[in-house]
Amino acid sequence: MTSQAQGHLAMLTFSALVAGSFSLGSLIANEIAPEAITAARFLIASVLIGVVALLTTGLPRSAAQAPWRYLVLGGLFAAYFVLMFHGLKTAPPVSAAAVFTLTPVMSAVAGWVLLRQITTPRMALALSVGAVGALWVIFRADWQAFKAFEIDRGEVIYFFGCVAHAIYTPMVRKLNRGEPAVVFSFGTLVAGCLLLTLYGWSEISSTDWANLPLIVWVGLLYVSIFATAASFVLVQFSTLRLPSAKVMAYTYLIPSWVILWEIALGQQPPALLVLVGAILTVVALVLLLKSEEQPGSSAKPAPE
Repeated sequence: MTSQAQGHLAMLTFSALVAGSFSLGSLIANEIAPEAITAARFLIASVLIGVVALLTTGLPRSAAQAPWRYLVLGGLFAAYFVLMFHGLKTAPPVSAAAVFTLTPVMSAVAGWVLLRQITTPRMALALSVGAVGALWVIFRADWQAFKAFEIDRGEVIYFFGCVAHAIYTPMVRKLNRGEPAVVFSFGTLVAGCLLLTLYGWSEISSTDWANLPLIVWVGLLYVSIFATAASFVLVQFSTLRLPSAKVMAYTYLIPSWVILWEIALGQQPPALLVLVGAILTVVALVLLLKSEEQPGSSAKPAPE
């Protein structure tokens, strides 16, 4: 399997895991302060990733060079998660998912500004097709539901979180100095946990951790293990192999995954017409899977 193929497979897995955080996040957003749950998830994920790093690549001293890099990345991703939970306090998961579909376009812009990554016409077409398909799925092929969509405070808050997420993606590639994805993820998580602890100490210390509802602990463990630890590694693994726009294009699959999550949680399945949107997102990904490099290209591969 080629390096690029590995990146695509990693992001396919990422999209499925992240989709669960929308469904579970909406159930626990009003049960615990966003700063508290995000700090806890970063702490748990840091321990998990740290153990994995020690058992695989190790934690070389060279990875500790320029620690400010981890503070930048940890701050961006921490901001995304905190603003996501603040937004989910009032924004329905469907509306939040609609906002999230703007991330690939913003990531393409950030990729050009930070890395001068060019979005080719085919990639732009793929992003457009994916956006249409995602919105089709989100609003369940109901034009009236789409016209009734209104941007409220929760969506605005989450939008700024998505901006942080879009900037984070190309920043990983810009700041990485050859560290393995798992090592770089560990540094980012530790830095994010430190920043969150300093910023949200009052919310963390005032949380009655011993008497939290069971659903909060279920959601916390899921977002810590799958939507944070695993996703951190998957995103950083992929951004070292794929352009930022291609990495974030996989967010277009999240609405389709969310529907599957809703069915698994006992919700009514969508109408068959909604599957048209899911097909469009697959078409977009097929367009993105085709290599942009021409034969004989002298472009250097991304650092492993």
